[in-house]
Amino acid sequence: MIRSLNDTIMLAVTAAILAWPSSVLSQAAKTVNIDVVDSLGKQAGMYGSEMIADKMPVAGVHASTIAEIEGGIVTAWFGGAEEGAYDVVIWMSRNEGDGWSKPKPAANGIDEAKRIQYPCWNPVLFKQSNGTLLLFYKVGPNPRAWWGMLQKSRDDGLTWEKAVRLPAGFLGPVRNKPIELANGTLLCGSSLEDAGWRVQMERYVQNRYWSKTKPLNSPLDYAAIQPTLLAYPNGSIQTLCRTKSGRLTECWSYDGGKKWTRMKRTQLPNPNAGADGTVLADGRALLVYNHTRRGRSPLNVSVSSNGKIWEAALVLENQPGEYSYPAVIQTSDGNVHVTYTHNRTNIKHVVIDPAKLLTQPIVEGQWPQ
Repeated sequence: MIRSLNDTIMLAVTAAILAWPSSVLSQAAKTVNIDVVDSLGKQAGMYGSEMIADKMPVAGVHASTIAEIEGGIVTAWFGGAEEGAYDVVIWMSRNEGDGWSKPKPAANGIDEAKRIQYPCWNPVLFKQSNGTLLLFYKVGPNPRAWWGMLQKSRDDGLTWEKAVRLPAGFLGPVRNKPIELANGTLLCGSSLEDAGWRVQMERYVQNRYWSKTKPLNSPLDYAAIQPTLLAYPNGSIQTLCRTKSGRLTECWSYDGGKKWTRMKRTQLPNPNAGADGTVLADGRALLVYNHTRRGRSPLNVSVSSNGKIWEAALVLENQPGEYSYPAVIQTSDGNVHVTYTHNRTNIKHVVIDPAKLLTQPIVEGQWPQ
C-alpha cells in the first residue's frame, strides 16, 4: 500500500514527537499551544509560538516583560489607544499550565490629587530570591519627563501593594530586567532621555535604598539607552545598549556593576530598537534583537560563550512588520521564554530549548544565509 505524502509527513512527525523526552513534552504543553509540524519544520530548538490573547482589549500594545512564578509564567506590557495616549496602562496575563489568562490592568498612571491620568510605559517584572514579585514601570507624558514607579506582590501578582514613586533621579530598570547580586542587591540597567540619551546603572539595596553610577556614555559619542545586563559565570557583567548609531554598544564591569569600561560598538547591528538577553545555566549568553540597521524585522536570536563572539541561532520573525522589544528569561526547567511586540496589536510568546540550538558564525556583523 502506498501512503500519501500527508500520511508520510504525519508518521514522521509522530515519530519525532515520541522521541522527545516526556519532561520536554509536558512542559511545552503547559506553556504554549504548539504547531508541531511548523516548529519541527522550521528551526532546531524552537518548540513553537502563540499569541498572548486572541484579541487584545485595546488597540495598541508594546514593550512586554516576563517572569517565572510558582507553577508558571507571567507577562505584562503597556497598552491603550496608542503609545503615549492618556489611557495607556500596564496590562498583565498569567499562564499556570492551562493557557494565558484574560489580560487585566495591573497599574495605571492616575494622579488622584491632580485629577489627571498620565500614560504608562515600559513595565519590568522581576521575582526576587525572597519570593517578592516586583513590577517596575514608568509614568509621565513622554520619556523625557517620565518617572519611575514600583509595585510589589507577595502572591505572584494576584494582588499588589500600593505603588510607590522612586526617588528623584531614579527610574529603576528602564526596559529590561535587573540582575540580583549575591548580597540581594538589584543591579538595574537604566537610562535617561531628557538631555541626550545616557545610560546609567542603578542599585536597589535591601529593598530600601537607591544609588547610581555616573552616565556610562556621552551622548556625543553614542546616543544609547535601554541596557540589557548579562552576568557571566566568571563574575563579569556586560551591558548591551540600544543606540542611534546602527549598532548595539557595550560596556563591561568586573566589580559587581560599580565601575564600567568605556562604551564601545559591537559587531551586532541595531535599528534603534530594544534588545534583551540572559546568561543561560550552561554559561552561554542568549540575545534576542533585530539583526538589521533599519526597521524592526527580522527578529533574531544569537548566542555567545563570552559576549564578544556571537553565533546565529534562530530567526523568530522575518516578514514585513514590527517585531520588537523582546523580553527573555530562562525558567527553572531550562527552557527559554521570549515575549515581544507583534505589529503593535498583540504580544507573542516563543519557547526555545537552548540545548538544541544549531548555530552558525556571524562574520563581520552579517547574518549567515
